[in-house]
Amino acid sequence: MEYIVASCLLSALFSVTATADTFLGRGRVVMEGSIIETACAIEMSSREQVIEMITVPASQIAHDGQGIAKPFVIRLINCTLPRFDPTMPDWQAFRVTFDGLREGALLGIEGEAQGVGLQIKDQSGNIVLPGVAMPLAELSSGDKLLQYTVNLLPNHQILRAGEYRSTVRFNMDYY
Repeated sequence: MEYIVASCLLSALFSVTATADTFLGRGRVVMEGSIIETACAIEMSSREQVIEMITVPASQIAHDGQGIAKPFVIRLINCTLPRFDPTMPDWQAFRVTFDGLREGALLGIEGEAQGVGLQIKDQSGNIVLPGVAMPLAELSSGDKLLQYTVNLLPNHQILRAGEYRSTVRFNMDYY
């Protein structure tokens, strides 16, 4: 009789443990995405970037008229020229527009630092004007690496040392 009770208790204990493990082992994964009519996708690591600018003495900006340029890239992937709608012409070109807090022709900053703004240039030397589309660029199939530099420039206000930050958005338009 003792063996039967012990077996039943042991069996019940394993059943409870197995049930608890079943409930504790559950989870949920949420998938999100989008389907868009566009020539290229933007690689995930290019969509949201944090660019650590090089610390520059205020005296260097005052003397040189700029900070130290920092490169960054936007990687376009899986570019295809034919459109989903076969009656439409193939994709041929694209434009990038950068926008954010505006400080004249520069992208503005927030924080303790003052007297500077950010300037972005593409690999051809074209300077970004906030909210204004860059020149048309030719589109080709496959992947494309868009190379840029960002730099601190004086904005003709009193220069003040301190930390700064800026959020810059970019938009891709295809033609």
